[in-house]
Amino acid sequence: MSAVPSPDFPALTELEELIAAGGDHLDARVVCEVATDGWRFPVYAIGIGNASLDVPAVGFFGGFHGLERIGAEVVLAYLRSLIVRLRWDSVLHRELESVRLVFMPLVNPGGVWRGTRANPRGVDLMRNSPLESAEGVPFLIGGQRISAGLPWYRGALGSAMEIENQAVCEVVAAELLTREFSLAVDCHSGFGIHDRIWFPYAHTALPIAHLAEIHALKEIYDQTYTSHNYLFEPQSRQYRAHGDLWDYLYLRGAANPRHTFLPLTLEMGSWLWVKKNPRQLFSRHGIFNPLIEHRQQRVLRRHLSWLDFLARAASGYRRWLPAGEERERRRELALAQWYRGGDP
Repeated sequence: MSAVPSPDFPALTELEELIAAGGDHLDARVVCEVATDGWRFPVYAIGIGNASLDVPAVGFFGGFHGLERIGAEVVLAYLRSLIVRLRWDSVLHRELESVRLVFMPLVNPGGVWRGTRANPRGVDLMRNSPLESAEGVPFLIGGQRISAGLPWYRGALGSAMEIENQAVCEVVAAELLTREFSLAVDCHSGFGIHDRIWFPYAHTALPIAHLAEIHALKEIYDQTYTSHNYLFEPQSRQYRAHGDLWDYLYLRGAANPRHTFLPLTLEMGSWLWVKKNPRQLFSRHGIFNPLIEHRQQRVLRRHLSWLDFLARAASGYRRWLPAGEERERRRELALAQWYRGGDP
């Protein structure tokens, strides 16, 4: 374990305490280290459950954007709940025999430490893959190479991906893309007043190859949690962007037709927090995070059921994954819902 550099970095402190508390139940390693402000911060990957490649897996990611602390906190809260439940929950132990769970709660520790969206080199990790959009993207927000001093900087043309993204790609390739079925969820905040579940693509308005599987996943969630408030939609329905990392990784996974990899983004609607507490507009962190304690606890509770659902859905994927005529029927329903002017 690394030495925690300062009590002012509670997220890293908590993560390392959780790793210690998980003991032999966890497989934890440092995938890379990030240097900034005279410190070196570890980027951890933690595995729990059956490591065999014969079982499905779910990856839980947070902290890509350092300013959006709530994303990392949601992933940490779910990891904490699992570690506590391992002491007494025999049902969880049986579930973990049939699924692998992988956690990277602090992908961008340098950005979290500095309180910036970008990493310490000024690069937006979600605009940093080599994938280019063939369609028009919004100015700046769609990714730019003008300057690291402006937001949404992609990095220099032709340069390698940032080490944080290389670490994510390494973990996804080893833990998720090697399996017959896998899911990923990346936790963010900052878009609108609704909580959204985004799926690829961001770089094009075209539908993904696994649209039927996304539709089936949404349906079992709708049926299980009838009063949920998530809006499911392709990210391109809101805007398109260059360099989206999950588009890049999805395409790597889709290259193998025997494997199904479904990466999702939980985009928490932070404008609602500002609406309830307008003074947060005067705080850079307040635009992206709930600042009032009871509201933060409510946010954490609300999203833990979504993360737990994904673990259970992956474990039982053979029971709901569509095939044959049912798969084609679902694809048509999804096209009508998300690509032909339907409601999300």
